[in-house]
Amino acid sequence: MIRGIRPLLRGSTYSGVLFAYCGALASLPLLPFALLPALSWPSAPESVQIALVLLVWAALVGSAGLARPVRRALVASARRLLQIPLPNPVAGRRTSGSPGLDRWRTPVWLVLHVAVGWTGALASGVLFIMGLALPGNWLGGEARVSLFGTSLQASGGWSWVVAPVFILLAVAICVLVTKTLRWSAPRLLGPSAAERLALAAEREMLLAERNRIAHELHDSIGHTLTAATIQAAVAGEVLSTDPATARAAMRSIEESTRAALEDLDYVLGVLREEQSGTAPTRTLADLPGLLDRLRHAGAVVEPELSGELAQMQGTLSRAAYRILQEGLTNALRHLAGGPIRIEVAAGPDALDLTVVNRTGARTDPGPGAFPASGHGLSGLAERVRLLHGEFRAGPDGTQHWRLAVRLPVRVSA
Repeated sequence: MIRGIRPLLRGSTYSGVLFAYCGALASLPLLPFALLPALSWPSAPESVQIALVLLVWAALVGSAGLARPVRRALVASARRLLQIPLPNPVAGRRTSGSPGLDRWRTPVWLVLHVAVGWTGALASGVLFIMGLALPGNWLGGEARVSLFGTSLQASGGWSWVVAPVFILLAVAICVLVTKTLRWSAPRLLGPSAAERLALAAEREMLLAERNRIAHELHDSIGHTLTAATIQAAVAGEVLSTDPATARAAMRSIEESTRAALEDLDYVLGVLREEQSGTAPTRTLADLPGLLDRLRHAGAVVEPELSGELAQMQGTLSRAAYRILQEGLTNALRHLAGGPIRIEVAAGPDALDLTVVNRTGARTDPGPGAFPASGHGLSGLAERVRLLHGEFRAGPDGTQHWRLAVRLPVRVSA
């Protein structure tokens, strides 16, 4: 018994009943217009007139649901009073071109809302009044309830047993009204097929943008911090013995951090949805500066460039720079002596990028003096996959680590 009464005590039941009854009351201004056809046909049977009034009334109520502001208001009120998670309708997109009856779901919901509201209000109201009126017999009075030609008169001592049953039935109808609306709202007010596709597309674009920003931050800021840390250590070691080298290291830190700040400012502007400046572009033309910063950090760099690198433009050139930047950052982070070999070969069909560094006795980069996020190689692999390229990374013998990437030239436009 207590388990059956517990749902009646929930706040969502009462707010759902209020939502249903408000929908019923909101349809009253349309009732005079629904009476006009019946009044213009006075000779029709009463049942026909009632059916005509109800049909016209339902048509008027449903037509209000074709307005998009009405649906937004219904979604907001259903989310608040029925306490169900309903996403806002997708702005700027109409569902009239979607398959099926998507455009008629809101009118159907309005008609159902009004019908359930009026049915629940009349049924629960009559039962509640009967539950209060029938016990009047206890004082020797008479109580009669009439509805649509049917009368019920209380007599005898049974009214004190039946009256609580009527009240419980009235409450049960209120619960049923709320459950009906909570069940139908997601199906009729929830996203349509077209809106679900639009929401999925928007979410995919958002995730792609976040991944791109994460890659930019990892490539630019991660490389800069790694190089700046090493350069600061070098400057501290030779500050008293070789001031010129220390000053060169400090200048390199200044240049690299200034470039990283530009990248960071752009990314923060995107995240804040501000009108940030043009995104800083790093291409293969900036590769000499990247190599100079590594040399200032104390690394020995052996580049081998071949082919027409200047002809590599657009997305291909930017991606190649970021791939080399990440590869060199990893090499600098895990370097165990020896030079870092860089090979960039531009051919007519593909651009080949290779970074080889010595890792001592380890067979993988592993954790070095600088902590790594673990997302570098996976991010590189994803970037290469999006460009339909080939990616390989792993031990090269017992003391070297090789990163090899091949990017097709056809995707550079």
